[in-house]
Parts: sequence; C-alpha cells; structure tokens
Amino acid sequence: MRKRLQHDALRRRGAMGGASQGRRERTYALSYVREGGRGVAPHSAARRHKAHRVGASQTLIALAAVAALAALLVPTALAARVSVRIEGRFQPLFGSLTTRFEAGPTALSALDGASGRGEFYYHVTQSSFGPYVDQIGKFAAEGSNGWTYKVNGISPPVGADKYQLKAGDRVLWYWAAFGPTGGPPTLLLTRTRRDCYRVVAENDQGADSVPAGAFLNVDGRHIRTRRGRACVGRHRGIVMATAVGAVRSNALT
Repeated sequence: MRKRLQHDALRRRGAMGGASQGRRERTYALSYVREGGRGVAPHSAARRHKAHRVGASQTLIALAAVAALAALLVPTALAARVSVRIEGRFQPLFGSLTTRFEAGPTALSALDGASGRGEFYYHVTQSSFGPYVDQIGKFAAEGSNGWTYKVNGISPPVGADKYQLKAGDRVLWYWAAFGPTGGPPTLLLTRTRRDCYRVVAENDQGADSVPAGAFLNVDGRHIRTRRGRACVGRHRGIVMATAVGAVRSNALT
C-alpha cells in the first residue's frame, strides 16, 4: 500500500511538473505573439549563437591557413634564379661553369648562397656606407685592394645588400686592385661554334672591348687569341680566358 501511494505521488508530481513547463512555454509563446514576433525563442537564440561561434572559428582557421601559405610563398617570390661566380685573388673559388640557383633578393644574399654551396668563408663588416664584404676565402681586403661585385658586367653604384636581383642576372664577385680609373676589366667567354670561342673585356660600365694579349687556356695549352677569338681544337677539359690586368673569365666546356 505504501509503495502504491509513493508511486501515485510521483506520478502526480511529474504530471504537475510537466503542466508547469507547458504553462511556461505557452506563456512565452503568447508573449512572443503579442510583441509581433520580435522576440527570439531561447532554443532559437542558442542555435544561432552556436552557429555564429562555429562560423567565426571556421573564418579564423581559414585566415590562419592563408597567412601560413603567404609566409611560404613570399621567400620564393623574392628569391631570383641567377648565376653566381666567385673569382679569387689567384684562382676561381666558385661557379666558373655557369651555376644557377635561387640566390635570394640581393647581390649579398647571392654571395651567401654561393658560400653555402661552395663551402668557402666570407666576412662582412659594418662601415659608414653599410655592410662591406672585406674577405672572401683566404684573402682579406688591404689598402686599395679588395672585393667587389658586378651584375651583368656592370659595377652597380649601390652596396651589395641594396642591389635587387632579377631572374637571369649574372652575378660576379672578384678580387680587384683599384687604381685612379677604377677596378680591372672582367673577361667574359662565349662559344662561337664547336671548339671556337670569343672573349671580351667588360669595364665597370659594362661596355665590351677586345682584350689585348688574351689567351685561351685548356688541357695545359695556352692559345693566343686574335681580336679576341680563337679555336682550340679537340679538347677534354674546360676552356678559360686570361689576360694581363684583367679578371679571368668564366669557364666553358
């Protein structure tokens, strides 16, 4: 009997609770209708708030992905694919044969890239004009002799950290003895036909001239050029041009 009474009491309490909940829902519904539908039911507001939070999270994730992609693409966009050659005081140090790679945005970063690939030392000191390369390889700058650079045969009027490279540029770093008229000319070697070559001397402005007394060096032989041209015949090694008072040329096969 006691269990039946408890059971009946629980049923009545549940029914009253349900009725109360129903009255509250009807009361809110009437209020919502009386106010012209301008209110928002609690469950609708919760759903909208949840949807807003999900949308905001998705937007933040998308923005983060775009920012990460931009961070990856920017260095690639700034890095120019160029050829880099380093001519030391007594011998070539890097890139005698054309060596192209993504060198970074400036002539100084091109030197840094070549240093990593060729495993040679260089040093930069700070001067009143900005960063100055005072050593490459074994030899440090001394007096009016030291290291300088050209791009496409021209000596730029700005520091290497300021010169912006373009794809296809030809970068040359070299040891130079400077005089009243500037630095020495640099030699550029091209092939005219099989086993035949032409060498020109480029001054600081990039103007070409025929180098006097230039030789082509290959397989231990030294072939004198005539008006900057010569044929070397069949050969196995690389061909390089030299001339007194000029920086040695690039190498060709």
